[in-house]
Amino acid sequence: MEEKASENREDILSLANRMRWDLGVNLHDTIIESIYTDASRIARKTVHQEGERSAENLDIKIDKIVTSKWLGFPLMFLLLAVVFWITVAGANYPSSLLAQFLIDYLHPILKNITSSFPWWLSGVLVDGAYLSMAWVIAVMLPPMAIFFPLFTLLEDLGYLPRVAFNMDSLFRKAGAHGKQALTMSMGFGCNAAGIIATRVIDSKRERLIAIITNNFSLCNGRWPTQILIATIFIGGLVPAQWAGLISAGAVVGIAVLGIFFSLVVSWALSKSILRGEASSFSLELPPYRPPRILQTLYTSLIDRTIFVLWRAIVFAIPAGVVIWLVGNVQIGGVSLAEHFIEWSDPIAWIFGLNGVIFLAYIIAIPANEIVIPTILMLTVLNSGLMGMGSGDGVMFELDSIAGTEQILRAGGWTVLTGINLMLFSLLHNPCSTTIYTIFKETHSTKWTLVSTFLPIVMGLIICFFTAQIWRLFISS
Repeated sequence: MEEKASENREDILSLANRMRWDLGVNLHDTIIESIYTDASRIARKTVHQEGERSAENLDIKIDKIVTSKWLGFPLMFLLLAVVFWITVAGANYPSSLLAQFLIDYLHPILKNITSSFPWWLSGVLVDGAYLSMAWVIAVMLPPMAIFFPLFTLLEDLGYLPRVAFNMDSLFRKAGAHGKQALTMSMGFGCNAAGIIATRVIDSKRERLIAIITNNFSLCNGRWPTQILIATIFIGGLVPAQWAGLISAGAVVGIAVLGIFFSLVVSWALSKSILRGEASSFSLELPPYRPPRILQTLYTSLIDRTIFVLWRAIVFAIPAGVVIWLVGNVQIGGVSLAEHFIEWSDPIAWIFGLNGVIFLAYIIAIPANEIVIPTILMLTVLNSGLMGMGSGDGVMFELDSIAGTEQILRAGGWTVLTGINLMLFSLLHNPCSTTIYTIFKETHSTKWTLVSTFLPIVMGLIICFFTAQIWRLFISS
């Protein structure tokens, strides 16, 4: 037996030698070289000379902080809050400049050019189509031009995978995918961009959940509405020195409420019409690295900002026409807008809202950016306020918060109206750009309709119960 085994070993060694030389590759040297290469790579990561600073070791130290159980979430929310603050504060000045040029300067010039046109044609083209487009550009472009580069910088830096890591357990418990945290964060800039970002999720079921719930992220078009209403109706409830802090807290509370609804609806969908187990995924935390500025600017400004803005403009132009028509086309001496507001007011009252808000959110579907200008125009039209605005069907906005509050109070707005508008601004249908993007991404009318009407139903239910509780509290 020993002789047989010895012969077999000799045969195997002989065969190996022949294969080695026949293939022209020294297998022994190749294996040894591979082992030394791997050992060297591992040593560079784990063994360091005294005084030597390791990038990999620094990454581990940072990750122990940003992904820790106690500091991970506070740091994540703090960083996102800083990004939102920079976006909102930084967009104020360029938005104001664009509004001055496109609306205050260019709009009167276009009105003068079209003065020889029939009044209705000038109204439709300039006061309707152009003004709607101008509002969308002035209000939407600066925040996106700030938010998307900042978001892309965090992505290039390597922080966003840590956000997914922190949120993974929550979304897995909700039956969703950990990467939904990234698409949700992108939705805070623009829901249409957030929908496109769901392509990073491989599972069709989990991608659908991420698409349906992305609207619960407050996009940049809804932040101005939240801030304005919170300042007027929430900040007004406390002494002046606390007004700013309380207003900011209310807006942040609405944003956090959106994250809560995203998790709840994800769980409900995963247990019902999109039943299934959350797929596991291996999340590799890439090393921190310096951002690539030029690539970041191109990706964020061209691929995201301009792309989304163009889609919004395409939908905003016909919306402007509709807004002008409902304010100027009359039946029995009363405009279509006033007819609808009078009819819908009793229904809206049940939900703590009013007919102006209902109509504004119907005709301003193309862009959340024009909700406040539309509400102000409709309030002035319906209340018959003199010396306010620029005419029937002409959207406008005031620089003065006090002036805006005066118009809304004259329209019968109360604290309950303000609170429920903030809730409805969070829970209502996506804008036309997002709806179109959902259809393009899902190729499904069914899921597009679900994504559109689910938030509306939720919004009306939440507003109904809020109104009943508020009135019960006030009456008692």
